[in-house]
Amino acid sequence: MEKMKAGIIGTGTISGIYLEAPSKFTILDIVAVADLDIERAKIRAKEFQIEKVYTVAEMLEDPEIDMIINLTIPKAHYEVTLAALEAGKHVFVEKPLTLDVEEGRKVLELAKQKGLRVGSAPDTFLGAALQTCRKLIDDGAIGRPLGATGFMLNGGPEGWHPSPDFYYQKGGGPMFDMGPYYLTAFIHLLGPIKRVTGSAQSGFTERTVTRSEDYGRKLPVETPTHVAGILDFESGAVGTLVTSFDVFGGTEHPCIEIHGTKGTLSVPDPNNFGGTVRLREAGSHSFKETPLSHHYAENSRGIGAAEMAHAIKEGRPHRANGELALQVLEVMHAIHASSTKGVHVDIKNRCERPAALPMGMVL
Repeated sequence: MEKMKAGIIGTGTISGIYLEAPSKFTILDIVAVADLDIERAKIRAKEFQIEKVYTVAEMLEDPEIDMIINLTIPKAHYEVTLAALEAGKHVFVEKPLTLDVEEGRKVLELAKQKGLRVGSAPDTFLGAALQTCRKLIDDGAIGRPLGATGFMLNGGPEGWHPSPDFYYQKGGGPMFDMGPYYLTAFIHLLGPIKRVTGSAQSGFTERTVTRSEDYGRKLPVETPTHVAGILDFESGAVGTLVTSFDVFGGTEHPCIEIHGTKGTLSVPDPNNFGGTVRLREAGSHSFKETPLSHHYAENSRGIGAAEMAHAIKEGRPHRANGELALQVLEVMHAIHASSTKGVHVDIKNRCERPAALPMGMVL
């Protein structure tokens, strides 16, 4: 199949794994990089033997480029994605789709008007572990899914991250940081969400950096750091998701469990592509490991863009799509809004449960 020529905008840390994508997914040909910091872009281009180093405007004017992979900081996602669509480019954007739900809706409306595709991370649900879990559910291994639990619990990023400020500012926090991985996994496994209820709080008004290079610096906390949500799925299943930066003593909670009429499925960390999948059938006294049934257990970021490229050329829907990302974005905002207002919140933006990848499929 003819390759799709892509350009990357944003050459920060995460760009490295995306620039490895053509070595894993032969349909992608990354031909250019762009960044506000041209010198940083030049370093990335040299590292990965990319010929063209552009400004953003130059990249959008290049008729050879069909897809933009938008790896800018979250607050720039909307502006850059909109500009790329106006320039006639398909876009795959890192999570979140945008910071604001209405902006996300405008992005999808413009793409539809122009006959273009929008895809969005996280694409970890296309990896071996979550596809194996999906096959087990679809094959009836746990019967009819009734409920789900998800836990992302830690003591915050100030002990290791070089710039942890954003995590405690508006638009940050544990739900907006890691929630997309869990919510995308939930929708992939159980289908779309119709209603949420939430409760959120902050354990501290400020945090202290404990990383040695910046030790002692104070960070004001402007967003909830312990967020609990109840998720009502269209299928009838009920889920619980707790995300927190206020857990300092560690935890024994599993990342995700799916509970059905015939058993329980233990799902590994949805931030990864691989991991250990375990199944406990009703009446059994223990979980048993299940071999992975699909490819891509290694770090395969970029798989969503590759699968989208295949879908464009084959004229079919892509899996890590904008509608899925928009529902995830709305759910995160709705959990916070529910806590503030003290009400259930219905989810307005609909999406479909993404199709499972066929066993043996290589992108």
